[in-house]
Amino acid sequence: MNADAAGPSAVAVQEALRAIADPADAIHLQRFFKTGPGEYGDGDVFIGVRVPATRGVAKRFAALPLDEIDRLLDSTVHEDRFAGLVILNARFAAVSKPRTFDDAARATVVDLYLAAVRRGRVNNWDLVDVSAENIIGPWLLDRPRELLFHLAQADSMWERRVALLSSFAFIKAGDASTTLALCAGLLDDGRDLIQKALGWMLREVGKRIDRALLTGFLDQHAAVMGRTALSYATEHLEPAVRACYRAR
Repeated sequence: MNADAAGPSAVAVQEALRAIADPADAIHLQRFFKTGPGEYGDGDVFIGVRVPATRGVAKRFAALPLDEIDRLLDSTVHEDRFAGLVILNARFAAVSKPRTFDDAARATVVDLYLAAVRRGRVNNWDLVDVSAENIIGPWLLDRPRELLFHLAQADSMWERRVALLSSFAFIKAGDASTTLALCAGLLDDGRDLIQKALGWMLREVGKRIDRALLTGFLDQHAAVMGRTALSYATEHLEPAVRACYRAR
């Protein structure tokens, strides 16, 4: 059956993805995204569709209804969830444009996304990274940001990463305040994927806004930062400066 002819449904998206799936790629992706017992992606299922191809399928189904997107996000297959998030990003962007701005529709997308996050469906680093800064970040640009601090205290590592990555939208808008506060609160988080995200966001503060904001944070916190976060945060500093911070 032709996936496009089946209409805008989650099943049609899934059929389109499976038509281009590669079992050899599935094996590679299972390893790359750490799906073994006890690993961060424990139990996740891949069918073997690379990101550019998944994005191509998602583009074909841009008109997918929200309830069908939600069905994709509840799939046990990783590529289904990734495609659902890409479609959801596009939906949020479409109702955020000046000529089509619809704040009620934006709120509906945000609520759907947060529900998926909280029921554990945005549950790998690529899923978080492709969506948080494109949905939650823009939504909160001109709103109070307590939501991110609640997410940063959640038991789920993925919710904490959503908090950090959402703040990337603020960095791109020239505002480092929320990122710095979130990073300060997560310095003791021992999960590697949180440490990487923390260091990454700090590095972006220094690159995109003001290096002095980064070095000021490091002057205060470098001595207690984990090696991974510190390595990421100092990556673009001069070798001598980087060595000085990493020696603390």
